[in-house]
Amino acid sequence: MAYGIVFDYLMGQSIDAFRYFGAHFGSIEVESEEIVPPKTKGGRSRKVKVKKDLYGVWFRLYAPMASDVSVIGEFNGWDVRSNKMNKIDSSGVWETFIPGLHDYQSYKYHFKNARGEYVDKADPFAFYSEYRPQSCSRLFDIEGFPWMDGDWMKQRTRNFDTPMSIYEIHLGSWKGKIGDRFPSYEEVADYLIPYLQETGFTHVEIMPITQYPFDGSWGYQATGFYSVDSRYGNPKQLMSFVDRLHRAGFGVILDFAPVHFAVDPYALREFDGTCLYEYSDPAHTLSPWGSAQFDLGKDPVRSFLMSAMNYFLTYFHFDGIRVDAVSNIVYWDGNKANGENTGATEFIRRLNGKLHYVHPSAMMIAEDSTDFTKVTHPVEYGGLGFDYKWDLGWMNDTLKYYSKDPVYKKYEHNKLTFSMAYFYSENFLLPLSHDEVVHGKGTIINKMWGDYDQKFSLLRNLYAYQFGHPGKKLNFMGNELGSFDEWNENRSLPWNLLSFPKHDSIRRMIRDLNLIYAAEAAMKVEEYNPAHFRWLMVDNADQSVFAFEREVGDSDLIFIYNMTPNWYEHYDIGVYHEGIYDEIFNSDKDVYGGWNQYNGLPCVVENVPGPENRPMKMTVKLGGFCACILKRRIEKAPEPQVEEEPAPKKKATRKKAA
Repeated sequence: MAYGIVFDYLMGQSIDAFRYFGAHFGSIEVESEEIVPPKTKGGRSRKVKVKKDLYGVWFRLYAPMASDVSVIGEFNGWDVRSNKMNKIDSSGVWETFIPGLHDYQSYKYHFKNARGEYVDKADPFAFYSEYRPQSCSRLFDIEGFPWMDGDWMKQRTRNFDTPMSIYEIHLGSWKGKIGDRFPSYEEVADYLIPYLQETGFTHVEIMPITQYPFDGSWGYQATGFYSVDSRYGNPKQLMSFVDRLHRAGFGVILDFAPVHFAVDPYALREFDGTCLYEYSDPAHTLSPWGSAQFDLGKDPVRSFLMSAMNYFLTYFHFDGIRVDAVSNIVYWDGNKANGENTGATEFIRRLNGKLHYVHPSAMMIAEDSTDFTKVTHPVEYGGLGFDYKWDLGWMNDTLKYYSKDPVYKKYEHNKLTFSMAYFYSENFLLPLSHDEVVHGKGTIINKMWGDYDQKFSLLRNLYAYQFGHPGKKLNFMGNELGSFDEWNENRSLPWNLLSFPKHDSIRRMIRDLNLIYAAEAAMKVEEYNPAHFRWLMVDNADQSVFAFEREVGDSDLIFIYNMTPNWYEHYDIGVYHEGIYDEIFNSDKDVYGGWNQYNGLPCVVENVPGPENRPMKMTVKLGGFCACILKRRIEKAPEPQVEEEPAPKKKATRKKAA
């Protein structure tokens, strides 16, 4: 077994290297002599050999250019001579067994590297680590968690025909610290579950929780890729977090950064004195963020990262992995002009193919800002094999459009129509993520044009547009509060804003949009099929009004967006179906902070030609900066009634006179 695992690891084919490398509680069979007392009086005692299981921890390390390797820790007084490791073969795998150990004990590997220097390194496969600024690995038995999410796991899908509205969260700053410490995974769950139930989101995406030293990196520059972030607790506390969300009906997605790692000397950088994990070419060793870049063309590195993601899917029941910075994978240094990094794209295909085979209901999501083709196409058809891709083009164009003065929006009209020109080339997800509310970019509401009231009106319009547009949805925590202050990882979200009606109404509107999204098949079933979408008003640049229809079965919805402050008592929209439409959502209602310019009465289609050469027209009231959703009444034919045959009459009988 060991030979097979090591061979697969070296060949870049392993997705379960975590079952062998690292520190694992187990046993070893030892033989000892025991003195057996005499059976009879006057008899002689005798020595016998007895085999027993000795319990402890197996340590295994991959460090091909290391020598004189030992395990040091609090269990041996950090003595480099106490627990030497044996090199089990020429590939560079080291092993030893230490009895009598227990959870939470700290340890490191001590060895001479390729440059002849003695170094102390954290375990690359450690399941747990010391809390910063300490840097040791810690022993932890990850087996035996009592999962209770069996029903969820059996029914789980990749959500192609179901709603997926993702709430992206940074665990440490959602509610903020408790005193001077971070909340635990369970403490976050205590508040998060009822909040998700209240707001209608379907999934949570947690920003990276593999061990990282610098708070300001938000987890994107890690030192331990199997080690659960000790800021919030141990691995089983994270398992409890996922288990509880599953039982409450919410999916959990893990944000994972396989492109680069932190350069702290105790971690992966120049691990055995060589560039074991990073590029040896100085031109590519460091990323634009100053971190070291994984050489994804090296087979052991591929096995290391594929196994890490499989570890979190297997042991923590995550419903998907969001792969960070795919642009820096598909192109050298993230620059298309540098050409495709074929070694890295082969890694991605191998990753998605293997993980989908083992976890057919788990999602793989690409955070990709490039125009690289077939990102969400199956591997067997030449694609990268992801299930979804972030539509960062939609995000950039949309936010630029909403920031424009309405007078000039007609010159930027294509920014809102362009996304549908390429939408069906991939399975897109529409993100308004943490990247848009930091580093001086302003929050989402700050990006809107206008004064205080106009910004709120446009923000309501934007969220209605995000939900109306085909594609899965993602919002960063706090987007629903309408905060004017940028997110800061060192402080809590400004929950006090909910005491102000303008801000609280945004959260209520997000809830209602989530409820409509969940209820209407037209917003989620076969949304990547162009047969279910058509523009109704797409060329009206002068008035900056857009309208489109989404239809699946009995669910037929029309979405209308007025992008200027001009309001219309009677506005004509061209339509394809005759009948009656009821307004089921209007962003200008007073419950959302608007001015109540909505359609209280049903809208009846007239059988006369409509704008933009549509066969019929419908007249609506359209408020300034208003977004509305109308649903066509589907008149179902009455079920045929079967007439029951009359019961036979009973014959009358006469009573005889006495």
